Amino acid sequence: MAAILKGSSVLFPRTLLFLLISSGILLPHVYQSLLDFFYSYLLRSPVYTASTFETWWTVLLYAIIEASYVYRFAHNPQLRLVNQGKNADTPKPRPEMQRGKHRLREGLTYIAPLLLLDLTLIKKFGGVDTRDMALSGNYDPSSMKKTIHGTFLAPTLHNFTLSSPVQSRRALPPLPPTSRELIIQLMASLLIYDTLFFIFHLTLHHPAFSQIHSRHHNHYEMNPQITNQLDIVERLGLVLLANFSLNIIGSHVLTRTIFVVVFVWLLVDIHSGMDLPWAYDKILPKGWASGSRRHSLHHQIGTKYYEPFFNWWDGALEYYRAAKIGNTNKNPTALKLP
Repeated sequence: MAAILKGSSVLFPRTLLFLLISSGILLPHVYQSLLDFFYSYLLRSPVYTASTFETWWTVLLYAIIEASYVYRFAHNPQLRLVNQGKNADTPKPRPEMQRGKHRLREGLTYIAPLLLLDLTLIKKFGGVDTRDMALSGNYDPSSMKKTIHGTFLAPTLHNFTLSSPVQSRRALPPLPPTSRELIIQLMASLLIYDTLFFIFHLTLHHPAFSQIHSRHHNHYEMNPQITNQLDIVERLGLVLLANFSLNIIGSHVLTRTIFVVVFVWLLVDIHSGMDLPWAYDKILPKGWASGSRRHSLHHQIGTKYYEPFFNWWDGALEYYRAAKIGNTNKNPTALKLP
């Protein structure tokens, strides 16, 4: 009976998610007028068209989402993974949470390199004419010998002048995506990022690079604030891989805006150190997602569960290494992971 009740607790969000995704893909006309209205509003907003929007949007979302998880972590000891199972009757003391000056310094360390890129490079999004990109970068398309490359793989510096000392705005597509385009781009970019970060994460656990990643594993107990406890190299890698995952498929800028919401939520969720009733790994079909429990195990042992959001690449790695053991040694405990 307990198992049935536990499964039914995610029936509502699972059904809602299924209906939203299926209707958005199969019936895009249902959502188009709403997307048209919403996107036209964003296009008129100087905040949204600013070159630094995505950086500040990410920081704002992270502050809100992390704070909500920290509050729940602090006030619900029964949800903490370390207090479950055999430790349920003797809850462990809550780890000391960072606040104030240290968090501000951490935020500035994250923001500074991204703002530098925002204010010096022309933004290149799918669906934007290269002439509009050039104008946003303070270039005159009519007097240019050749137009700028529209691909993000060829970065273009802003044309710095006294009248335009920094890249202050970004050229955006004139029309919104359909709900079908938005959902497919969102899912594809998450899957691409999940694959790329799996490789990046596995590399960081190699002895040659482990010093970069060691700061992220330096904690007493997994908690939401560990999400951003990163070396600057790893932090930049995380952001650049997310950008690449969006850009390589030509994601619409509105997809990028929504991607940040999902991306930040997933990152904080897997680092929450809690067993939440509506965690995303419970909402998705069983076996698809990583979740906080698996990621907490990764932080404890550091020898498996490298994938951030899903399970497929971790499963393939485990299968490969189990097969390797079978060919060389019948004792599975002899397996040494990086």
